[in-house]
Amino acid sequence: MRKIESDLLAAFRLGREFKSGNTTLENTDHGQVIRLHGNKIAQLDGSALYLTSAGRETSTTKSRLNAILSYLVPGGRIYSKNFIWHLDINNYVVKFQDAEGQPIHV
Repeated sequence: MRKIESDLLAAFRLGREFKSGNTTLENTDHGQVIRLHGNKIAQLDGSALYLTSAGRETSTTKSRLNAILSYLVPGGRIYSKNFIWHLDINNYVVKFQDAEGQPIHV
């Protein structure tokens, strides 16, 4: 895990806002929101986690999302196979585009 992601998760755990480089964490009326380059890629609203690539399926986006998943969803990860992203939660695998924006209960 990258240092920026460790720092992001530390702020996330404490309910604090965070900004470093291209990554921000905001506390809003609808939960905690993580942005990459100003684009929302994750939101925790109560016990529902919402993930999106924001149209940018890059290694950095995937790395930030995997950091959040590792903390909130044990056994959860995003990986790519043949240039297609997949979401794997405890060996239940779906194409990421099919799960994008759908709630994951944590």
